Amino acid sequence: MSDTPGRWAWADIDLDALAHNVEQLRAVVAPSELWAVVKANGYGHGAVDVARTVLGAGAAGLCVALVEEGLELRAAGIDAPVLVLSEQPVTASDVIVRSRLTPTVYTPAAIDALAAAADRAGVSELAVHLKVDTGMQRVGARPGDVEGLVTRLADHAPTLRLAGISTHLAAADEPERDATATQLARFDDVLAALRTAKLLTPDVAVHVANSAGALAHPSARRSFVRAGIAVYGISPGSGVDDLCVGLRPALSLRARVSFVKTVRAGSQISYGWRHTFERDTTVATVPIGYADGVPRRLSATGGEVLIGGRRRPIVGVVTMDQLMVDCGPGDAVRPGDEVVLIGAQSGPGGRDRIRAEEWADRLDTIGYEIVCGISGRVPRRPGRSIDDGMVEH
Repeated sequence: MSDTPGRWAWADIDLDALAHNVEQLRAVVAPSELWAVVKANGYGHGAVDVARTVLGAGAAGLCVALVEEGLELRAAGIDAPVLVLSEQPVTASDVIVRSRLTPTVYTPAAIDALAAAADRAGVSELAVHLKVDTGMQRVGARPGDVEGLVTRLADHAPTLRLAGISTHLAAADEPERDATATQLARFDDVLAALRTAKLLTPDVAVHVANSAGALAHPSARRSFVRAGIAVYGISPGSGVDDLCVGLRPALSLRARVSFVKTVRAGSQISYGWRHTFERDTTVATVPIGYADGVPRRLSATGGEVLIGGRRRPIVGVVTMDQLMVDCGPGDAVRPGDEVVLIGAQSGPGGRDRIRAEEWADRLDTIGYEIVCGISGRVPRRPGRSIDDGMVEH
């Protein structure tokens, strides 16, 4: 059976792994709820399929980065709460209101624009969340400005309602540092001041923890946690790897060998002739490249693939649409053989797995960038687990 029309490269998405991870995380953070972050096309896994799966596994809501990401979920018939994690252009206010997205605010302009949009739409009560900058210094209101912004929201009542207040942790994946404790203390000072001023009611949701915060910092688990990368079975960082052992990677990146040839010792390969073969060997071409999300420099940092359950090195520069693999002298590799770039494969020596974190380590980056970087031209094939690392469609 062909894997995709005209394409021998695809990503398998294990929906059972996603559900398992949500269940595992919910057990860790209880009694806090879990909201799943599905921005960036569900971290490269396919936002709609991910959203349906995680909601079915007990996620209480969804988080996105862009209005457009929320609209995609609504167009797919997903009616769950969808929190937009940062302020959007004021020109998007009408769409936010019409699509029943939950906006995040931290400036007077955004508050006023949303109130006006709600009035135009005849919406009597629009729930909004307020973000506080406690040290990330990316977005959010300064602690000293929060009371004024909450008062401004109250001035627009009942059109606007403060439904949540949040902050974002900068170094939760490094639990040995005091950064998270410092941020939590600043945030709690803000909450205490609001309560003293009678501006914060018990029904306002409080949320702080990302994946690393949810796993490593129990005091950051408030009304709910915003779980992102951990939902997909990938560690948020090496400092919390030990807390991720029960999670299962949901994405496998696979292809098929498209061409096989024998090359001679002393010959060179790919752009720039940067790799010279030391012996006669068999080279397999794989029809996936940097336009698909395989970084061009992966071969220079020791990147490998699995063919026949054995690790084999990528040789030469990864090109836009293809890469080459040294399969060893006399190896019986044939066109059509499965190639696993990320994921598991069985062979004569047992079962091996290449994880997104392995690519990240080789490339001095994080697992987030690896899976988010898999391009839209790679078909996603959602399915169910039949055994470890295998997906049935």
